Amino acid sequence: MSFSITILGTSSALPTSERFPTAHLLNANERFFLIDCGEGTQIQLRKYKIKIGKINQIFISHLHGDHIFGLFGLISSFCLLGRTSKLHIYGPEMLEDLLLDHLKYFQNDLTFELIIHTFQNKKSSLIYQDKSIEVRTIPMLHRIPTCGFLFKEKPVPKNIRKELVEKYKIPIREIVNIKNGSDFVTDDGARIPNKELTLPSYKSRSYAYCSDTAYNESIIEYIRSVNILYHETTFTHSDADLASETFFPDFGKRKDITIF
Repeated sequence: MSFSITILGTSSALPTSERFPTAHLLNANERFFLIDCGEGTQIQLRKYKIKIGKINQIFISHLHGDHIFGLFGLISSFCLLGRTSKLHIYGPEMLEDLLLDHLKYFQNDLTFELIIHTFQNKKSSLIYQDKSIEVRTIPMLHRIPTCGFLFKEKPVPKNIRKELVEKYKIPIREIVNIKNGSDFVTDDGARIPNKELTLPSYKSRSYAYCSDTAYNESIIEYIRSVNILYHETTFTHSDADLASETFFPDFGKRKDITIF
């Protein structure tokens, strides 16, 4: 079962010749989730040979240009390529107005259904789930409403040992119960423990994406046990004045921050 991250961009407001603005791609068992869409995201997707038609969910952390300027061109490319499948975009409340204004002037002939989901940034909320993964917001501390995202696989049932299905003549109707932890009782009344009948399932994996934020201990409860953590950082103590100007409150006075 695949669970991998492709870093498409990590640069801040200005792209460079070697680094693009923010965009990540999560491949969770061949379901592709795009997280933020800075300028040049399409170029990076092509560079890494990722088929953009497989992207059906896009998550936007906040509405600063280095996290969203690539989205408008990507939507245009979807149309030029003849996309017909639905595209879901998740983002802050003002995202809907922003996208609708853009589409009115530049893309009023969508070839696919665009579904916009908005969320608030005051508390964590479940914004997406399917049979195998769920996505929750993580409130960030930034100049404008901003959320990170926690992607977490749902628990997977145990694997049943196929040779024992035949040995004990286990009927199909009992297999689901056994995978979910039940013992099995044979026709002659013998109880076969679940641990004998099954193999452990793989441990669920998780990825926390924490974009622009000031120091904020409240996110610890969401990221404490994740397998992969991406946490943006821009300023060191030598940049305390600049950090204050860009809304990192009291950064230079903190004694509980260590810069390596």
